[in-house]
Amino acid sequence: MPGLIYDSSSDYALGIFLLVTVAMGGGAAYVSGKAIAQTWRPYWHLPLYMLPLAATVRFCHFALFEEPLLSLKSLGVDFAVALLAASLGYRLVRSRQMARQYGWLFQRGGLLSWRRI
Repeated sequence: MPGLIYDSSSDYALGIFLLVTVAMGGGAAYVSGKAIAQTWRPYWHLPLYMLPLAATVRFCHFALFEEPLLSLKSLGVDFAVALLAASLGYRLVRSRQMARQYGWLFQRGGLLSWRRI
């Protein structure tokens, strides 16, 4: 099944994907998204920061598990996971910032959003 969305010839492809891409890459992306939000940078910075991170994750797959380095499909999946995790971290911090910084105008509208008072 992992071969359909990810180029891997290993018997442990799902475990490797979960460890390297989701846990390590996603964790780094989540923290990066939080840092971008904490410095009040706009959302469009996220994809720019996630491209090198996805390439780094792809290199870890290549160096540690002998997976293909120049696989556009796998790089796309790595990028999508990183962007999703970074977006989650970004929205968590930004919603908290908006409610705290502009408490007279906004309140938390949920975990990932804010609304006008």
